[in-house]
Amino acid sequence: MLSTMAPEAPTRRGLWVSLGSLMLTMFLAAIDQTVVATAMPTIVGELHGLESLSWLVTAFALTSGIATPLYGKLSDMYGRKNLYLSAIVLFVIGSALCGLAQSMAQLIAFRAFQGIGAGGLMVLTMTIVADLATPRERAKLQGIFGAVFGLASIAGPIIGGYLTEHVSWRWIFYINLPLGTIALAVAFAVLKLPRRNSPHRIDWLGAVLISGLLTCLTLLASWGGTVHAWSSPVIVGLGAGAVVLTVLFVLVERAAAEPVLPLRLFRDSTFAIPVATMVLLATAMLGAATFLPMFLQLATGAGAADSGLLLLPLMGGMIVSSALVGQLVHRFGRFKWFLVAGSATAGVAGLLLSTMDLGTSAFVSGSYMVLFGLGLGMVMQNLLLAVQTTTPEGDRGAATSAVTFARGVGGAVGVAVLGGVFSGRLALGQAALTPEAIQALPEAARHATQLAFSGAITGVFAWVGPILLVGAALLCCLKDVRLTHQS
Repeated sequence: MLSTMAPEAPTRRGLWVSLGSLMLTMFLAAIDQTVVATAMPTIVGELHGLESLSWLVTAFALTSGIATPLYGKLSDMYGRKNLYLSAIVLFVIGSALCGLAQSMAQLIAFRAFQGIGAGGLMVLTMTIVADLATPRERAKLQGIFGAVFGLASIAGPIIGGYLTEHVSWRWIFYINLPLGTIALAVAFAVLKLPRRNSPHRIDWLGAVLISGLLTCLTLLASWGGTVHAWSSPVIVGLGAGAVVLTVLFVLVERAAAEPVLPLRLFRDSTFAIPVATMVLLATAMLGAATFLPMFLQLATGAGAADSGLLLLPLMGGMIVSSALVGQLVHRFGRFKWFLVAGSATAGVAGLLLSTMDLGTSAFVSGSYMVLFGLGLGMVMQNLLLAVQTTTPEGDRGAATSAVTFARGVGGAVGVAVLGGVFSGRLALGQAALTPEAIQALPEAARHATQLAFSGAITGVFAWVGPILLVGAALLCCLKDVRLTHQS
């Protein structure tokens, strides 16, 4: 039986200091999903790991996705604060190790370790916000946190590009150390959350099965058609493994006393539809954050720092729409049609991005990015709000972790699929060229190479647009729930 001991209510000042700490950790966890995007060409050149390039993003997304269900369920059972502090510590240690990496294999392994901490930060931050606010207040706060997430997601390539070009790519990880330490100290001092106590029945088998499932799916998406043929024993084995693990996971979760992911939650379409849509949305968002800097550097010749700055329109669109729509949802108490409109807007923008070529002006590409950002900002945090609003308080951590896990699936599996689309359209010999090497080619060869990169990357966006439009269609089936002022 779950018992909860509520602490004294925090003062207004203490509440906002706590929220500030949560925003900082959200920023750190989100920024590390995309900070390597503009640094990847330089990292690959220094550590000689071209064949493993996509794993710099995928390893982080994979382990953070695996960690989220366990963090969410454990926080429902034992409280959130100690888990939250532990996640910060793991994230900071992982960041330090990434900065010290001497090979691509080491960096990928340390990124995976860093992702374990980041997964806890992502799910626990948003769950704690839900604990501190009523549904109507959550809409406003989630809008603010959505703006922070959007800022971090797009600021990642900007910060990564600047540090890579002017300092060292290693500082994209070292910068987390002082910021993470500040967040840890503030959270330890002022964050006041209920203490929980429930039977010690941790669903370790379910956690292992869902981890294996996500790993199989990620490897299948990453290797299929590139490293191994679709008909190869490795790919067929991964597909069969994913099917078997799915069946076993469902059976185990049905029988578990404290399932890591309660399957009964999926009976409610207000939970199931946002979770499914989050997979699509994360695929599109992280795909854009990964491949737009590559387009700007490898196709148009922009520097690492400049390619980050050219993403400002996307970041601006996300920040503005997330904060504004959060206020509107708070005022009107409705979110469904904001979700539909946002996903459709981003889908149209994705199709427009697929039309870019070497002659596309910065104004035109920037306009497409603004539209893309406006659409994403309307959807991201409101999907989480939809889930938290209709889920019982005792399952709030597990439900929030399911949304965060879905984001991880989109990040790991979705971006791996888009990476396969990119690799399939581009010869390895061309992919081995760094931005500097491309600029050093004779004019005719340079133009041909830039055309090849342009075609391969815009081919990725030809998939992003339809993915988001499918999400809009799903959201049309969502119940139009009215928010209340009660928790």
